[in-house]
Amino acid sequence: MDITELSWKGQGWAEEKIKHFGKGKYGRVLKMAKKPDAEEYKRTLQITSMGILLIGGVGFIIYLMWQHGPGLLRTMLGM
Repeated sequence: MDITELSWKGQGWAEEKIKHFGKGKYGRVLKMAKKPDAEEYKRTLQITSMGILLIGGVGFIIYLMWQHGPGLLRTMLGM
């Protein structure tokens, strides 16, 4: 079998796998999907950014408490 036959066989296999992708449970999602307009994209970006900053801030506060909490607690209790 030469490289041409092998590539045709591979292409046929790939096309057969992809042919049924647009049907069934994934097909309904792909048919309903649309490109967001500028306002929707901007709002999604803002909400996502606020979530990332909030989670990062909580993590940073936990880090600071972990690093400085025991010493601060000893100082406050006079130990």
